[in-house]
Amino acid sequence: MSEIKNTILADIKACMKSGDKTRLGVLRLISSAVKQREVDERVETDDPAMLVILDKMAKQRRESIEQYTAAKRTDLADVEIAELDIIKSYLPEQLSETEINTLIDEAITASDASSIKDMGKVMGIIKPKLQGRADMSAVSSLIKSRLA
Repeated sequence: MSEIKNTILADIKACMKSGDKTRLGVLRLISSAVKQREVDERVETDDPAMLVILDKMAKQRRESIEQYTAAKRTDLADVEIAELDIIKSYLPEQLSETEINTLIDEAITASDASSIKDMGKVMGIIKPKLQGRADMSAVSSLIKSRLA
């Protein structure tokens, strides 16, 4: 069983005992997403799969924050920011821009990428290394700018 999943389940119990309803709600959302994946795919969730789930949830929150901020709905944006902070606490430490650029350069070199047509090759190499440790849409933009 996934170490991250065990931590989340233990934290759910702790939140129930302490009465931290905000954190409990977010942890239940995570647990629900994990169970949904396990039922759909009939597999036990491991740590790499947990990172994919958490990364997807974080991305959804970042997009919602952008939309709420653009619509001047700071009340809703604040809720999403709080949820994002909780989700981030289960993700590995984010890589710096320098580290990300180094990994992109290595992936481009390893795949002999020379044009935007090689984007899939580069993403195939870099995604497992960066999953949960960087915003993949930002990484994708960086790769596009390098290959253009």
